[in-house]
Amino acid sequence: MAIHTENIIVEKTKASRINSVDFSNLNFGSVFSDHMFVCDYEDGKWQTPKIVPYQPITLEPSAKIFHYGQSIFEGMKAYKDEEGSVFLFRPMDNIKRMNISAKRLAMPEIPEAYFMDGLKELLKVEKDWIPSAKGSALYIRPFMFATGKGFHASPADSYKFIIACAPSGAYFSGKVKVLIEEHYSRSANGGVGFAKAGGNYAGQFYPTQLAKDKGYQQVIWTDDNTHEYIEEAGAMNIFVRINDTLLTVPTSDRILDGITRKSILAIAEAEGITTEVRKIKVSELIEASENGSLKELFGAGTAAVISPISGFGYKNKDYELPELENTYGELLKKRITDIQTNQTDDAFGWRVKVC
Repeated sequence: MAIHTENIIVEKTKASRINSVDFSNLNFGSVFSDHMFVCDYEDGKWQTPKIVPYQPITLEPSAKIFHYGQSIFEGMKAYKDEEGSVFLFRPMDNIKRMNISAKRLAMPEIPEAYFMDGLKELLKVEKDWIPSAKGSALYIRPFMFATGKGFHASPADSYKFIIACAPSGAYFSGKVKVLIEEHYSRSANGGVGFAKAGGNYAGQFYPTQLAKDKGYQQVIWTDDNTHEYIEEAGAMNIFVRINDTLLTVPTSDRILDGITRKSILAIAEAEGITTEVRKIKVSELIEASENGSLKELFGAGTAAVISPISGFGYKNKDYELPELENTYGELLKKRITDIQTNQTDDAFGWRVKVC
């Protein structure tokens, strides 16, 4: 289904908030740009797409999002280079994954043109909201939820697709200590762990809070059956460096097909770093830590790109990661961010110019 940009209704705000924003002090995901893209799905088809001022949403109490949780989202960023040009990073992977999520939750798939043309037009309107300081970007949150009414347990008949944006500064999470989860699971075989469904994240909050109460910042999730294998680090894919080999676990029903994860694997291969995609036992992690072969442990995702882990806890014992110079994590993060911000050639064809 094709649309033309001239068919996107643009309603600009009468009073921009941009001059009230301190771009040198941006907390992640807490300040929002002037406009958002909105498109409704009704009567079996997508309606006229619009760009409107950022505003509250009004829903009836019987809207099915409140009762049956049909809600999905994506996370991506727009970057501005030194000349002021605007770029996206692997956006087609985002629309592909969003439609995989939509299909799993019995929601309508979003036409590629609505997603991409709508996003590009929104970014042209919001260009001034894209920070240019090093490490900063405009975080983009495409999401869709059920607006159809009814208390009966069935898919809704109408939905709302929105793209909202939040300027963010350099994301420095610092090194974190994590707890390997022995009881709770993030997802299960045959479930929706591979989808970016809101409920996946809601279910993580309680076990994560239990870990924080013990002095950790995050959880390393393990498999739902035996809890013998590590799977993800909080809301991020996980990477393990043992000696000079970089390992990560395969995607599955339970594990998100992370775009940063795929990028890390491709860049590592180009850099001559040995990679392995396979199951990783908790016992292997413990053994590697004890014999000194465990060199790095980090999470990978859109917000931080790479989040280094300084240590982990398991069965009431803590294990520390060594302090290294010239880590794989630092190298890979620089390679990715240089591509994202047009600081280097993009041999992979990931960078998409918007304007």
